[in-house]
Amino acid sequence: MVLPLNRLRALAAVEVALAAVVVLLDLAIPSVVLVVLAAVSLAVRQDRPSSLGFHRLRRPWRTTGVVVVLTVAWTLLEVGLVMPLLEHATGSQQDMSAFADLEGDVGMLVVLLVASWTLAAVVEETAFRGYLLTRVTEVVGTGTVAVVTGVAVSSALFGLIHTEQGLVGVLLSGFDAVYFAVLRLRAGSVWAAVLAHGTSNTIGIVAVFLVGPVTGLW
Repeated sequence: MVLPLNRLRALAAVEVALAAVVVLLDLAIPSVVLVVLAAVSLAVRQDRPSSLGFHRLRRPWRTTGVVVVLTVAWTLLEVGLVMPLLEHATGSQQDMSAFADLEGDVGMLVVLLVASWTLAAVVEETAFRGYLLTRVTEVVGTGTVAVVTGVAVSSALFGLIHTEQGLVGVLLSGFDAVYFAVLRLRAGSVWAAVLAHGTSNTIGIVAVFLVGPVTGLW
């Protein structure tokens, strides 16, 4: 049974409010809780994951190459420009204490790489660029304003699940979220964002493994 449009928008509004509460109260692992909410939402609506943006990538090899190159460039931009600006503006650095023991530890490297492609890339992208971005957009309506609002709200909440990394970490995560959202929208698939997220995390984790925590270049 297909729900009327007004009821779908009302339901989406309730879901967005619940998602915000989950993030703001830091309930359990917020991204996992949001994925559970997404599964319930799809069941209630009798929808498929494709309704949240899970479509097969067009020209997958070409898209993969483009996403990887763009993500490397994005990472260099962050380290070379965005991170230093945020550090100077806030007088603080990203808190990387959770990775204090990673340098030179191969076992921890492997564990974190696996986690970065599962719990981080797949789960967080499903939660934020798939589920939350879609639901916020549905609440606002159609058109550019709806898309911009969806990106802004989902990115802000994504940043807030990284409070353990301090203010700079929250802001950087928010910037990353906007980048992931743009890729998801341009490619027409959440899988592009998953690929970018996993690549970005891999670069960061390997860098810390090799040289220790990385801060802005100036």
